[in-house]
Amino acid sequence: MKYIDEFRDGALARQLARTIAAEADPARSYRLMEFCGGHTHAIYRYGVQDLMPENLKFVHGPGCPVCVLPMARIDQAIAMAVAHGVTLCTYGDLMRVPASERQSLLKAKAGGADIRMIYSTQDALAIARQHRERQVVLFAIGFETTTPPTAVALTAARAEALGNFSVFCNHVLTPPALRTILASAGPDGVQLDGILGPSHVSTIIGSRPYECVPAEFGKPVVIAGFEPLDVMQSTLMLVRQ
Repeated sequence: MKYIDEFRDGALARQLARTIAAEADPARSYRLMEFCGGHTHAIYRYGVQDLMPENLKFVHGPGCPVCVLPMARIDQAIAMAVAHGVTLCTYGDLMRVPASERQSLLKAKAGGADIRMIYSTQDALAIARQHRERQVVLFAIGFETTTPPTAVALTAARAEALGNFSVFCNHVLTPPALRTILASAGPDGVQLDGILGPSHVSTIIGSRPYECVPAEFGKPVVIAGFEPLDVMQSTLMLVRQ
């Protein structure tokens, strides 16, 4: 058992697609919003939309925090490293995100800025310990999934009196984004019939933060993993609501 291939089984996908088509009401339409870019990637890479009945469409949601990060935040991070000479630490997926004037963190690094790709917040702390003469800034980003490691790093820095360590915080929260999107629904707003919620975030925050979606907006939420069969199984659950 490989634990991944089982979630990409073509025969199971076709079987699920037939079940979804059989249970979907032909007299109505289904507009289901996948919350995360991981869902969107699975839908497009594996042709999930092509397996769905004509009256079921996926609506692309907020996406990951890196995808929707305002360009100005990258500009500010570059300015910290270039104009103020800090050591900027961040995750690899931010390095190529476009900034103004065709800049990026990767290009600024190539131009001589001290910008370092890290794998965890502990890497940034280690750099701050080794170079106490420099200001080390962690460019923190992510949903609730990466917020705890940032908090741990700040707690550790305070306990060790690392005065040269700080955080440029760009974390975002999932429930407020959902609430904002659903509050805009109406004749002139987004039309949604259900939500495919992010499984990695839900592992951290649980299900309670999503209770407002059915309670206030009358929309079902199903937590979906990021493999194609995860998405299809969750889609079937929403169709059955």
